[in-house]
Amino acid sequence: MPLETQRLQNLNTNDAANEQILPKGAILQNRYEIMRILGLGGMGSVYLARDLNFTKVERLCAIKEMISNTPDPTVRKTALYNFEREANTLASINHPAIVKIYDYFSEGNRSYLVMEYVEGQNLEQIINDLDTHAFLDEARVLRWGIQICDILTFLHEHKTPIVYRDLKPPNLILRAGSNPEQLVLIDFGIAKAFQEGQKGTMMGTEGYSPPEQYRGIASPQGDVYALGATLHHILTKRDPKLEPPFTFHEAPLRQFNPGISEQTEHVVMKALNYEMKERYTSAAQMKAALQHALKSLTHSGGAHFPSPTDGTSQTRPASQAPTVAFGQNVSPNAATTVIGNQAAPSVRDAPNINTGQGGVIAIWAFRAEDEIRSSPTMGDGLVYIGAYDNNVYALDAKNGSFVWKYATDGGIASTPFFYKDRVIFGSEDRLIYAVTSHRGKILWTCPTEGKVRSSVRVDFEHAFVGSDDNRLYAINAQSGRVIWRFEAAGPIRSTPIIDTEIVYVGSDDGHLYAVNMQTGKMKWKFRTNRGIISSPTIYEDLILFGSQDWTFYALNKTSSWSIWRTRTNQAIISSPTVKDGIVYFGSVDGNLYALDATSGRTIWKFRAGSHIVSRPAVSDNAIFFGTNNGEVISLHLKSGKERWRFQTGGPVPSSPLLGEGMVYIGSTDHNLYALPA
Repeated sequence: MPLETQRLQNLNTNDAANEQILPKGAILQNRYEIMRILGLGGMGSVYLARDLNFTKVERLCAIKEMISNTPDPTVRKTALYNFEREANTLASINHPAIVKIYDYFSEGNRSYLVMEYVEGQNLEQIINDLDTHAFLDEARVLRWGIQICDILTFLHEHKTPIVYRDLKPPNLILRAGSNPEQLVLIDFGIAKAFQEGQKGTMMGTEGYSPPEQYRGIASPQGDVYALGATLHHILTKRDPKLEPPFTFHEAPLRQFNPGISEQTEHVVMKALNYEMKERYTSAAQMKAALQHALKSLTHSGGAHFPSPTDGTSQTRPASQAPTVAFGQNVSPNAATTVIGNQAAPSVRDAPNINTGQGGVIAIWAFRAEDEIRSSPTMGDGLVYIGAYDNNVYALDAKNGSFVWKYATDGGIASTPFFYKDRVIFGSEDRLIYAVTSHRGKILWTCPTEGKVRSSVRVDFEHAFVGSDDNRLYAINAQSGRVIWRFEAAGPIRSTPIIDTEIVYVGSDDGHLYAVNMQTGKMKWKFRTNRGIISSPTIYEDLILFGSQDWTFYALNKTSSWSIWRTRTNQAIISSPTVKDGIVYFGSVDGNLYALDATSGRTIWKFRAGSHIVSRPAVSDNAIFFGTNNGEVISLHLKSGKERWRFQTGGPVPSSPLLGEGMVYIGSTDHNLYALPA
């Protein structure tokens, strides 16, 4: 039976498939056909499904799944109780801005909640999509806040009052195509019926949860606090999860977004008061304050706003508006650091900023204190690079000026990964780090038992990275908590790649592994004759990678069957890049290869004259890579003919990065170069 039409009961419930993400085409209760995964959580997944009872139209729904595999019966019972409570809570609610429930059932060790599918972006996604220096319109955000107050008032004044307890931007979806804009509140997993004076366990999200919730006290005023935190995040783009708890009093809105009116700042900061009695007594009262701020904003243009509660003036001259402490441009000669008391290196001329073959001149170079073997990455206008001087550096992408650095206790060979508001990377000090992208402030560390030379990849809120301790780690990207570890038989220095349900990664034990993303259990492994450092890539239904056994492989990503393979004259450490059906990679034999990704047929190969371990970067008409004799080479993409060469002062294992019209690449001569693309 084809996968698209197979029934869930036909899946083998006694093997690892029972713990995997449901495949496309699986059908629940002979009614709900799984179309794709929407999200992945710690207890299960959320799927987009089609209701087969409606044959004339396509009725979509969202299905939330809970899988209970724990051997502890108490934990299983508690998890099931909380899931059933969410179903019962939603079943008792009828409000246009609260997601509707359609069905609830269990199959084996899985429970399912069938809900309305709300198409649109959540508010966190909207924030993250903003340009670096852009903010959302204040009036628009105030209208959102008024809507949220209405939702909270409905819950708090329900016949059985409900405290939501987890208000935050990801749980608010802006319904696509709604006019005027309509927010929908989702995920009632920890909402509870409110009883005055009742205490319970602390639940919620750090940064948004009020201080009393940590003491087990859930009240409507806790939701008011969470709304304040949500509005603060939306208006300033500062994620409270990344800040010290309960420090909003140190972070007035206008300090980070000077364009906000004083009255809006007053409303949000009052909601965020540490003491419950100093906040608004209800969501309805906060709504009135937000309406007043919106009306004043509309009529006065933001010049002067009296407080709606005390009537006193809070006008501040524009010249006294606080400035942003971080994220400003730094001149190329500035040497400013935000970490410890270390002196930051300045941007200065590298010894090799000379005209290379083809008339290439470096636009700028930044010199670290030791070799750069890491590859650069980019985000929010900054380039991030690791060095063997133990530091990760953040530089202005346009001029190379220093912004910040973060010091570890070991050399950094791995490539930093930019994810939302953070940079995640591994170090040879055996730790994986997450630091804030805008100022290099530590968020979390995760220990391994070996040096970390694999680079991080992030998907579905999880960071995947290998270690010399022979393990592949899945780590919660927000908290740094290890979700699972997969054990190989050798160090994992290859960088993993994720494709829907599966993580693919190579190991020095000679195997390429396919690991279930949710459970960490192996789906299959493919053996080569030597270790695999090359990082795999995916093209259509193929997984492509090189091995130190001198062979480049193309496998079927589902079955691991070998589709084709090509032998070179030396080991392959370079990772492949695919563009327009052609796969490009280098070999220690000194050649750069261009092969048809489907058949393995050679399109062209270029003799560079030195080992190539760098992963090539490809633009619309050119390809770039580094060599062991210190050259950065660019070729014409279609013909493989040379465009130019640039000589550095040492081997170039770093892989190039394209952006801002430049190609960024590091060298063991200690320099990160920005060359014209």
